[in-house]
Amino acid sequence: MSRQLNIDTLRQNFWKEEYLKEKMLRCEWYRKYGSMVKAKQKAKAAARLPLKLPTLHPKAPLSPPPAPKSAPSKAPSPVPEAPFQAEMYPVPPVTRALLYEGISHDFQGRYRYLNTRKLDLPETRYLFPVTTSFTYGWQLGPPVKQELVSCKMCRIESFFRKNGAFALLDPRDLAL
Repeated sequence: MSRQLNIDTLRQNFWKEEYLKEKMLRCEWYRKYGSMVKAKQKAKAAARLPLKLPTLHPKAPLSPPPAPKSAPSKAPSPVPEAPFQAEMYPVPPVTRALLYEGISHDFQGRYRYLNTRKLDLPETRYLFPVTTSFTYGWQLGPPVKQELVSCKMCRIESFFRKNGAFALLDPRDLAL
């Protein structure tokens, strides 16, 4: 018995469109944030490289020092320090201090720190959306609770059938 492929042109077009949307979303994210991610990766790679010490040459015999013409300049450092850019903004000191007060078992310490940190908006914690799921809630603002406008009786009257569950359908009950 063969497996039935339930694909018709409508479903095939749907998947093609979904694939193209995802591809465009990835390209857009890469265009916006690709350079920052690459810079961060280069900084991490540079930090992993072993430190190369400068070679010391044998001292030459002492000679009279030349007269200084201007102020001495700093010697260049052996390894250029790349600016390390993290994904997140630094934590405020007040919030960081919560880590060291009490223990999580007593709802203090790490527990209180994480709950406080969770209340911050993602835009205040992260420099840019790290994953594509971040884009849904990015810069939305505070949540707004909407009040239900209809009354309870209006919902009951519009939800239940007026002529019983097993009765023949009344034309007034059908939405055309």
